[in-house]
Amino acid sequence: MKHFIVEIKYLVPLESIQESVPAHRAYLQLGYDAGMLLCSGPKVPATGGFMLARAESLARLKAFFAEDPFHTDELASFSFSEFNPVKRQGWAEAWFAEPSA
Repeated sequence: MKHFIVEIKYLVPLESIQESVPAHRAYLQLGYDAGMLLCSGPKVPATGGFMLARAESLARLKAFFAEDPFHTDELASFSFSEFNPVKRQGWAEAWFAEPSA
């Protein structure tokens, strides 16, 4: 399993993003349900967001986010940085060790 930091950058003013936040969060829930996402949230100040994700490949992760309402509505861009999580909190061990669904 590969691990990634996903960065979202808003392409439109925050006021234009707010209307799509519920649909975006509902879509992200699919990633949580599949074991793909560990955490997500907006940047401070709110110019985008970050997520901690895992997937079999970068291509699989990009395919998932290609369907995110922020992407399909051209509200935000997504970038992906793979990393090797060699140290972590014990409470997160299962997420890093288990394959996603």
